[in-house]
Amino acid sequence: MKKIIALILTTLAIATLFTGCGKKNQTDLEYVKEKGTLIVGITDFEPMDYKKGSEWIGFDADLAKKFGKSLGVKVEFTEINWDNKVMELDGKQIDCVWNGMTLTDEVKNAMSTSEAYCNNSQVIVIKKGAKISDTAKEGDDFKGYKFAVEKGSAGKDMAEKYGYEYTEVDSQAKALMEVNAGTANCAIIDSLMAAAMVGEGTSYSNLKYTVSLNEELYGVGFRKNSDLTAKLNEFFKTAKEDGTMQAIAEQYKVQAALIK
Repeated sequence: MKKIIALILTTLAIATLFTGCGKKNQTDLEYVKEKGTLIVGITDFEPMDYKKGSEWIGFDADLAKKFGKSLGVKVEFTEINWDNKVMELDGKQIDCVWNGMTLTDEVKNAMSTSEAYCNNSQVIVIKKGAKISDTAKEGDDFKGYKFAVEKGSAGKDMAEKYGYEYTEVDSQAKALMEVNAGTANCAIIDSLMAAAMVGEGTSYSNLKYTVSLNEELYGVGFRKNSDLTAKLNEFFKTAKEDGTMQAIAEQYKVQAALIK
């Protein structure tokens, strides 16, 4: 009887070992399909990812839902600390970062990134009537002014590049709140967000965006060596050809930023 029990336990141990090996060697695509969900890391960033009621919508959010459907899985959105995006990705708390992410060298070194799909730039947002020149850009032009920037963002990179005094906040939306509240003189945010949230007819009609500090490209990030990257590039190609990407872009008024 003891021999039989020992044999059963040995068999179970071997089965567990092989099962564990199979899990360990899963590709990202297999992993996502097995669990049935693609978990997308985002921040509150209109017009790319933002909430309408309890639902996440936006250009990136709607594209992500279409991509999930093409894989046969559900898409779940989770808000992340942008400064921790690589750690969240590598720890499998999320499966991708899809949130108007600038393809910096740092990002491309830390993740497997998709082909660029949108153009963007970093712009300075100020209060209307602020005593700052619309052409002010660097050095003494902003001496004594306090900036608000999102942690780990391209806006923070620009603040450091030009030597601006800045405070880090959790999101670009909070950077705008700081300027609106007067706790910061300026914010550096993505031009697509500025176009959607700053100026007449927006949530911040008393703010305006001025100078553009750079030119950049948006991409989506997956774990290093992820096979989901190639799947997304295929999806982007199809979505461009059948008009899906254009239609979603027009819905959120970002069509001018699309890379054809």
